Amino acid sequence: MKILVLYAHPVETSFNAGLHRTIVERLTAAGHAVDDCDLYAEDFDPRLTRAERLGYHDQRGEGDAAAGYVERLLRAEALVLSYPVWNFGFPAMLKGFFDRVFLPGVSFRLVDGKVQPSLHNIRKLAAVTTYGGSRFRAMLMGDPPRKLVNRMLRATIKPGASVSYLAHYSMNLSTDETRRAFMAKVGASMDAF
Repeated sequence: MKILVLYAHPVETSFNAGLHRTIVERLTAAGHAVDDCDLYAEDFDPRLTRAERLGYHDQRGEGDAAAGYVERLLRAEALVLSYPVWNFGFPAMLKGFFDRVFLPGVSFRLVDGKVQPSLHNIRKLAAVTTYGGSRFRAMLMGDPPRKLVNRMLRATIKPGASVSYLAHYSMNLSTDETRRAFMAKVGASMDAF
């Protein structure tokens, strides 16, 4: 399977970096073709420009700054997101990817003013994430990242596609043992992907 891994963390020595390495290594070892998109390493610009916003509903061409990322997304059969939750949301880098790449004609079509999801090449989706706070605290805030993955992204990809959300909560209180257990859980999930 062709899998696009979207990774969004700026520190190469972080626990998130370790999760990212595990994801890529285990998917590759399982025989998948992995397109490892490290948004920070690739210096992805998350800012939607004025011109992009003005031409948001227009057909994009090869000269478009996000064209390469659109091609990578459309080639993928599965998507794995690897990121931390900051301020109860996606890092700006990942949010910017959605803003600039999940475009009309790519992830959805507008038909008579109604949105029709169209990213049906994606047959599997997994999110691997960490939260500084507890699951309870995230629930009090509505846990927006979990909802975005389990609702919005699920509705955008192929109907009936497998979606999993793996989260390590309470990173502020984590121990070597809790981090090892979560890393093993992520590894097993990628082995079975």
